[in-house]
Amino acid sequence: MPPISNDWLVPLKPEFKKPYYANLYKKVMEEYQTRLIFPAADDIFNAFAFTPLEQVKVVILGQDPYHGDGQAHGLCFSVKPDVEIPPSLVNIYQELRDDVGCYVPNNGHLTKWAKQGVLLLNTVLTVRAHQANSHRGIGWEEFTDAAIRILNQQDRPIVYILWGRPAQMKKAMLNNPKHLILEAPHPSPLSSYRGFFGSKPFSKTNAFLKSNGMETIDWQIENI
Repeated sequence: MPPISNDWLVPLKPEFKKPYYANLYKKVMEEYQTRLIFPAADDIFNAFAFTPLEQVKVVILGQDPYHGDGQAHGLCFSVKPDVEIPPSLVNIYQELRDDVGCYVPNNGHLTKWAKQGVLLLNTVLTVRAHQANSHRGIGWEEFTDAAIRILNQQDRPIVYILWGRPAQMKKAMLNNPKHLILEAPHPSPLSSYRGFFGSKPFSKTNAFLKSNGMETIDWQIENI
């Protein structure tokens, strides 16, 4: 696993010294040596690398990485440019179009969001190929909980977009009055029609940022 090298390192450093992390590191290294694991090891911490702590304006919490070949690259809901757009992201794009008028792009590469301060964080950062949730419970949740607590302590407005029950279970850690929490069902085909569509998270996020004198997010992912 590559080291975290930006301003996330200092607040996260205590985690690396805890027994759970030693066990997690050992388990993940064994898995990469003996099985096909996603994302590539160099991409595990991309959410932190692409969005430094001081730049975080918005947090979108996913569950665990895509488990299909070549999909995951360390940002929740995002896929590499040449990969077919997964169903959940298809629904996110539909809501984005209906909410703020963005056209639906021909790719699912969300690094543009990450570079504007949208932290695209899964609660579990690795997965076995073709086995959803296969790395649940090995320690990643404790590590990403630490990241969420660090974000909760930031003394500036931040928006949390919590889609689905696993993300919403993190709400108990979020009690900063300067922050905004937006909740909706998960955008997966199984639950998107139970209230995800029409929840308007993108316009609500930008309205909150604007009301706090912050630059809004350009949500449009361009065609390639």
